[in-house]
Amino acid sequence: MAGRINDDDVKAVRDAVPIDSVVSEYLQLRNAGGGNLKGLCPFHDEKSPSFQVSPSKGLFHCFGCQEGGDTIAFVMKIDHLSFSETVERLAAKAGITLRYEEGGYNPGHQRGERIRLVEAHKVAAQFYADQLGGAEAEIGRKFLAERGFDQAAAEHFGVGYSPAGWDHLTRFLRGKGFSDKELILSGLSQDGRRGPIDRFRGRLMWPIRDVGGEVVGFGARRLREDDNGPKYLNTPETPIYKKSQVLYGIDLAKKDIAKVSRAVVVEGYTDVMACHLAGVTTAIATCGTAFGGDHIKILRRLLMDNGSARVIFTFDGDAAGQKAALRAFEDDQKFAAETYIAIAPDGMDPCDLRLAKGDQAVADLVEPRTPLFEFALRQIVRRYDLETPAGRAAALDEAAPIVARIKNVASQHEVAVQLAGMLGILDTPFVVRRVAQIARWARDRGGRGPAPAQNRTAPPPIHAPQAPAGPALNLRSPAHRTERELLKLALQRPELVSPAFDAYGVDEFTAPPYATVRQCIQDAGGATDAPSDYLATVREAAPNDTVRALVTELAVEAIFAKTVDEAYAGDQLVTVRLRAVDRRIREVQGSLARLGAHGDPEQQAAVQNELWVLTQYGQSLRNNGAAAL
Repeated sequence: MAGRINDDDVKAVRDAVPIDSVVSEYLQLRNAGGGNLKGLCPFHDEKSPSFQVSPSKGLFHCFGCQEGGDTIAFVMKIDHLSFSETVERLAAKAGITLRYEEGGYNPGHQRGERIRLVEAHKVAAQFYADQLGGAEAEIGRKFLAERGFDQAAAEHFGVGYSPAGWDHLTRFLRGKGFSDKELILSGLSQDGRRGPIDRFRGRLMWPIRDVGGEVVGFGARRLREDDNGPKYLNTPETPIYKKSQVLYGIDLAKKDIAKVSRAVVVEGYTDVMACHLAGVTTAIATCGTAFGGDHIKILRRLLMDNGSARVIFTFDGDAAGQKAALRAFEDDQKFAAETYIAIAPDGMDPCDLRLAKGDQAVADLVEPRTPLFEFALRQIVRRYDLETPAGRAAALDEAAPIVARIKNVASQHEVAVQLAGMLGILDTPFVVRRVAQIARWARDRGGRGPAPAQNRTAPPPIHAPQAPAGPALNLRSPAHRTERELLKLALQRPELVSPAFDAYGVDEFTAPPYATVRQCIQDAGGATDAPSDYLATVREAAPNDTVRALVTELAVEAIFAKTVDEAYAGDQLVTVRLRAVDRRIREVQGSLARLGAHGDPEQQAAVQNELWVLTQYGQSLRNNGAAAL
């Protein structure tokens, strides 16, 4: 075991590395006044920045999730490092040599695991880069030249070459003091018949860096016909490399992404290179996986996720590219930024476009862009026979929810009118109302989208923002007693209230403590098909010890019924839902009264329609009980 790091050295590291310079490697910071900086918290999802950094005090604090501490605490939390690993990493950044209380200077093989793996990748990246100039790598240099990349471009992006032999890198890293275990764990080597061998052999190599600029993996491109492996081979999942959490080029692009509030998402390594060399320095790419939620989190922190930010996807014009674009659209609502798609007229990717038409053509590619939702609409509409009423109706059913997702209400209305034209439906107001209805249902369902198609004639469950509101907890209130009883059932006998319970919104529980417990159950994955550790998971989801204690209390308190069965559970479900419906009816009646006799007829019609649907639903609950849920 390595000794304890000298306290004076720890203090020196804290003083030497400014907290704002470290934090800004992971998220965009802006002036918050009083000498502080602010940004979107990297430890929880939020729409407006509540994460603040005080450079003068060397501290950070999030007023949303309550995470806080100094530079060391921040790096430990965000990179999942131990205390000693964090100090060692920051010391290396500051050029500080650490002393250890028990055993003197820390030898290399005793360093923390993550530090060692990052060091191995750093050494490997330099090894591959050095190999690119050798005779064997002529085929790699030719590949780059044919795509318009010279030696300077290769050096800028750290492109290298892996020798074709079995263990060139493995032997080199052993000579640098890395153990076989570390080489296998890093993904740089793999088990062979007689020990570790190189994972990458005879390929062009791109180092993949995290947002902090450290090499955590590689992308390797096949060069020879006798290579039977895949065209692109990436580092496997390792303690430092998760393909769903890395973006190629993010280390080079992050400052410009934050500066201009724009990111360009391309499909491959050479596309990133082509874009940057053409002046589109905000280009990034995923690494062997589809663009998804974890990638969005990285970009949101850099974009500050404001409404003026832009994310542009440049997918190929072929079927695979179109499919990738539609997958990206599925996550569109997670951005506050506007999302667009740019496809070259000839369906070329940025690398091919730069070769054929030059740098300006690549720069122009991302300017006349199409909103991603419009592209998705056209892809949907073209699948249906619009010459028949049935085809137009089916296309509307699939396309209307897409339009309903558009965040800007005015844009949503305009696109609904465009959709009517695309479909050839002459009754444009009908399409506009349909979209508005689905959008309203989506809001009521807590932003989770419209109700399933087979249920869209019935009103959706009533949802509201997660912050609960309502009267103080009063067990003499019939409403509060029923809410408590339903939560006890959901915790103790989840099978009796599932799956209906999971469709209940937080705002259907009027007592704030109960609304918070409802949120915990939702955060824990819901009551349907509850696993064996269900209660423990719900307790872990509690935001504090007070709520955790309430969960425990509800989980052990006796249910107030001689016979606890589906009928009793159904009564509680219906009572809670019916009260929520009645509250919503009163709200809608108030809206109708405020519109008055001279209000907008279309808006009046929409409100009256919602009132009618809610009234029918309430009556159905009274007549049919749980069967109407």
